[in-house]
Amino acid sequence: MRAAAGFTVIIPARYASTRFPAKPLADIAGKPMVVRVCERAAKSGASAVHVATDDERIASAVRSHGHSALMTRAEHGSGTERIAEAAAALRLDDGDIVVNVQGDEPLIAPELITQVASLLRERDDAPVSTACHEIHDAAALANPNVVKVVLDARGYALYFSRSQIPYPRESTGRWYRHAGIYGYRVGFLKRYCTLAPSPLERTEALEQLRVLWHGYRIVVVVSQIGIAPGVDTPQDLEAVRRMHL
Repeated sequence: MRAAAGFTVIIPARYASTRFPAKPLADIAGKPMVVRVCERAAKSGASAVHVATDDERIASAVRSHGHSALMTRAEHGSGTERIAEAAAALRLDDGDIVVNVQGDEPLIAPELITQVASLLRERDDAPVSTACHEIHDAAALANPNVVKVVLDARGYALYFSRSQIPYPRESTGRWYRHAGIYGYRVGFLKRYCTLAPSPLERTEALEQLRVLWHGYRIVVVVSQIGIAPGVDTPQDLEAVRRMHL
């Protein structure tokens, strides 16, 4: 089955989580969080939206709300590997574009998903796209859970880090927070799963560094609006519930 003109959204969602078990099923205003993500993704103009999961409870919840769910293996080491399996099951062509929207981003802007897909379509020398927005507070700069990205003159990522980059030794500057959304060409998704993990990836615990380590480009959308927070912990969930309501 070839995707229609446009792009496909695949949302990886697993049940097990050390910090927050069953997170995709957490209730937000009467619906599971992963369903809220599906609703946002469906407004992006995607040709199709699928949840890729390893748990029948998640699949059942998604389908009961009228969305598509694909069962994938439990042993994947990353969401990227999970969406690669889903893309293969959907028989998408190598040139098709898949956007990986995280299952814990219930407030994600549909426009951001569209931008990530559109930019990848425009830049045929990059197999991956992602997004960032400007950081304006010192606490975020110092927080290792806030991933930073530095860009070159054409908007390609030079590096991602949990540390403050660039370091302001003699002047002020601009800093950008990376948002965990990715666009992929399907052919590269297949290749990614064959690439060895990089030392940088292990050091920073950031899987996107594998792409740069092996010499591939990541083009980055700089969002002009703040990107809504995701849900990593029960405390984050309470904050998102207040924002949603």
